[in-house]
Amino acid sequence: MPFLISLPSVVYGQVMFDPVRIRDTNRMEGRRTETVYAGTPYWIASYSASRLTTAEAALFDAFNMDANDGGYIAGYDVHRPRPIAYQGSTPLAGVKAGGGAFNGDAVLQSITDANTIVVSGLPAGFKLAPGDYAEVRKSTFVRSLHRISQAATASAAGLVTLKIRFGLDLQVFTLPCTVHFEKPACIMEMDAGSFSLVKTWPNYTGQFTATELFFS
Repeated sequence: MPFLISLPSVVYGQVMFDPVRIRDTNRMEGRRTETVYAGTPYWIASYSASRLTTAEAALFDAFNMDANDGGYIAGYDVHRPRPIAYQGSTPLAGVKAGGGAFNGDAVLQSITDANTIVVSGLPAGFKLAPGDYAEVRKSTFVRSLHRISQAATASAAGLVTLKIRFGLDLQVFTLPCTVHFEKPACIMEMDAGSFSLVKTWPNYTGQFTATELFFS
């Protein structure tokens, strides 16, 4: 039975976290080109951490065993775990405009179209910038990760309209859903054969790559 695992809690010196949009462009006579997009965009990632202590290397060993025994990764960009306006080592916190503690979790209020969503349950004036991440979550294993394409600020009522890329799959993600800005993630599987943990005294280096998986 699949289960969810977290990334090892270490400092990652090098990270690559990007979406893949499959496309094929054909060039023809007369300065004509045609581009065809196929499939659903997905995320790929690579993580590398060096100068690990013995205890941190042990975390990587345990993570590798989980990832190869039915564990799926909540993969996210560890260099940008929250919006740029609130970047730092402290998790998101505050008070929602309607009352109650805010920890980065919000509500998908409505869906205008695949690239436009309305989010509620935010602090008044909560700021989001182009390139910030937003995770739309239907359930533990059904998530859709996006980058925000236009700056936006939550209203006094804690509402904000977001432009996102790539588009939300409207066949899968229907209300109700939640939206997450603290460590926004997608579900990933570690690529076979990509894990490496070089144990050289006194420090170790661990690295692996991962690719998004879809559940519905």
